[in-house]
Amino acid sequence: MLTLVQVVDVPGQVQPMVVSPDKRYLYVGVRPEFRVLAYRIAPDDGALTFATESALPGSPTHISTDHHGRFVFVGSYNAGNVSVTRLQDGLPVELVDVVEGLDGCHSANITPDNRTLWVPALKQDRIALFTLSDDGYLAAQEPAEVNTVEGAGPRHMVFHPNQQYAYCVNELNSSVDVWQLKNPHGEIECVQTLDMMPADFSDTRWAADIHITPDGRHLYACDRTASLITVFSVSEDGSVLSVEGFQPTETQPRGFNIDHHGKYLIAAGQKSHHIAVYEIAGAQGLLTEKGRYAVGQGPMWVVVNAY
Repeated sequence: MLTLVQVVDVPGQVQPMVVSPDKRYLYVGVRPEFRVLAYRIAPDDGALTFATESALPGSPTHISTDHHGRFVFVGSYNAGNVSVTRLQDGLPVELVDVVEGLDGCHSANITPDNRTLWVPALKQDRIALFTLSDDGYLAAQEPAEVNTVEGAGPRHMVFHPNQQYAYCVNELNSSVDVWQLKNPHGEIECVQTLDMMPADFSDTRWAADIHITPDGRHLYACDRTASLITVFSVSEDGSVLSVEGFQPTETQPRGFNIDHHGKYLIAAGQKSHHIAVYEIAGAQGLLTEKGRYAVGQGPMWVVVNAY
């Protein structure tokens, strides 16, 4: 099902990755010299060619872009900050803004309307909210944050295609919060918190990643201790999640992703050094393994490009 196209030597340890909105570039965060690398993506076979790089103010933990391909957002867990780098013709050219004081910053997530950046600060049990200006500066919104329960540890997020709900996976208690972006009173509200672990699980909870299918019908989250992917169905309006099942997967799944048709899920095992490909099928969105492939040591991130 998968064919190896290229192995790329990278100047540093690869951390997060993201594809540009126009599908022409791959942005890669590396350390110990904190930088974002930009690679051109060949339109025929997806091969990568190095283009340029730009310095970062901290070790990159998560990387994303705005929907128009004008800015790269990088969250740094160790530095406790989120940064904005301006893109010009798809290439990172200038550090625009840095916001400090985000203890355990684990991701940066732009809303579907491209106006608000949600930034989970894991160690503070809060998600900071920033308005993104036209020139890339971040300003605290009102309210400036929303809070999880104590000890949850908000980590990664996704938004429903209908732009009304957000879903945040909490690392430390392996739960998923459903956030209504604007309730009838015009406020952000957590409308559901759901445990993502089997009832008989008693080990340390260590959730990692979360993704939703393009049609908004199925949501998935993974836990590294249990090495499983939890399968959720999503109500038609996006407000309610229901656990449909648990899929054993590669050892210590730190990252996974879903293809743009919502047909396949690809999970990376940080300790198994393999990726597994699953078919998403049926009304419940359950997973069927279709293939398993050896990759480099300690894979952390999966991105999928569409042609």
